[in-house]
Amino acid sequence: MTNSVAILGSTGSIGTQAIEVAQMHNLRVTALAANTRVDELVKQARQLRPELLCIADESRYSALKEAAAGLGCRLLAGTEGLCEIAQHESTETLLNSVVGMVGLLPTLTGIAAGKPIALANKETLVAGGALVMKAAEEAGVPILPIDSEHSAIFQCLRGNKRGQLKKIILTASGGPFFGKTKEELRNTTVEEALHHPNWSMGSKITIDSATLMNKGLEFIEARWLFDLAPEQIEIVVHRQSVLHSAVVYDDDSVIGQMGVPDMKIPIQYALLYPERLPCPTKPLSLTDYGTLTFAKPDYETFDCLTACIRASEIGGSAPCIANGANEAAVAAFLGGKIPFLRIGELVTAALDQIPASPLTCFEDVETADRRARAFVAEMMRESGISA
Repeated sequence: MTNSVAILGSTGSIGTQAIEVAQMHNLRVTALAANTRVDELVKQARQLRPELLCIADESRYSALKEAAAGLGCRLLAGTEGLCEIAQHESTETLLNSVVGMVGLLPTLTGIAAGKPIALANKETLVAGGALVMKAAEEAGVPILPIDSEHSAIFQCLRGNKRGQLKKIILTASGGPFFGKTKEELRNTTVEEALHHPNWSMGSKITIDSATLMNKGLEFIEARWLFDLAPEQIEIVVHRQSVLHSAVVYDDDSVIGQMGVPDMKIPIQYALLYPERLPCPTKPLSLTDYGTLTFAKPDYETFDCLTACIRASEIGGSAPCIANGANEAAVAAFLGGKIPFLRIGELVTAALDQIPASPLTCFEDVETADRRARAFVAEMMRESGISA
């Protein structure tokens, strides 16, 4: 159980809830980092008085310097600043909840410094899973998952023999468009895609949930976290988000973890592991729900999910290519440049047309990511759209 935490992505949904958990259990917050939201970051710093304060968007550093005057925090910027927090002597546990590929290098830096990683940044394992898990194993550093699904699996594996695991059941809410056809989704607006039925998340993750890319990323992440073959992962749509995931053992016993759809539960489990203490969330009442439902995903309509599973099977840089293409496509959709269904088309096309290669170092990951983003930009230009 940690006594202090450094939070990357502190102004986002996971970060703000992590602060709430830390305050409830008297954990010291030693560092805070945000992408662009200077005012919110400084507001947090005034309350928590961390040693280090970082803005990932270097163009916002001057604004941070002005707003944080007199706070007494050491001010940092960019990926270099995130990495400095990751390895700083005051960092006991690193909670990484930044969005996108930017989270990979700070994770590797924290592992190299021997810091336990509370991980909410999917792209870290999607893009560089082989590098991260090898580094963590060699350093003896635990990776404590914060995604509700991976936290559930992590909890269900405790106290059982890992070698007796048959498969995992990875649950998905289905997002806002469960049951819709491609034709029905053709004119989907940004506002519609940002309306998630169960979870309150940032815009990029919410769009990923709407395309089911989020579940595809979690599929890849689960492979690395739990050392699984693709055929050992079953995705099941569970609209109520009460069963967060389950594991199936060789005797076909199924053990699942349940709770209300509230991210404070997995956040707290990662920060206080292996302890279980009262959590600032409401208890689960199964009778209030009455019925829990389960269904198969629609792989034809939600081709981002299909692409991620195929990328996982291909291996090497393929997951990184799918992730980079998705990040670029989602940004274009949020910017009103491409329609909703084009996201999946671009991810699939990138996977089809960019050859996968082995990943042996961080530079290999960067190269694959750049190629995927450049491919999406070129596809948009060919369609008469400025990237």
